[in-house]
Amino acid sequence: MKVLLIKDVKGLGKAGEVKEVKDGYGQNFLIGKGLAKAATTEVLRKYESDKKKEAENLRFEIANLEKLKEELSKITLEIFKPVGSTGHLFGGVTKDEIAHALKEQKNIELDKKSLECDTLKSIGIHEISVKLGHAIHANFKIDIKAE
Repeated sequence: MKVLLIKDVKGLGKAGEVKEVKDGYGQNFLIGKGLAKAATTEVLRKYESDKKKEAENLRFEIANLEKLKEELSKITLEIFKPVGSTGHLFGGVTKDEIAHALKEQKNIELDKKSLECDTLKSIGIHEISVKLGHAIHANFKIDIKAE
């Protein structure tokens, strides 16, 4: 019997492969445990169409991330913080504050965990790196000013 593997099966093959197996093994073990489906033309056609949709969604997502990267590269955020007599900030500017300022000023929502920076403790312009996903990284600037 021919089966389409849904999950990797040790000693047999990887997900997406069509394998010829004995009827009892295919029916009772592979299909019974949800590791495979019987390789009918309908199942194979559906698998191929799902694979094409997934690839199209991935291309769309990567295109959106590239657009966001381009948009972020043009941004300079302004954050006002209280400063002491020596010119140093009280506390610092955290990732959470940066993400909140980005949402308020530019209407771009990013998870604070995707920001790659430490707490900023001085006034001036700082460059912030962002991990957007799918190996796409973006940079934008923050201008921290005294209140």
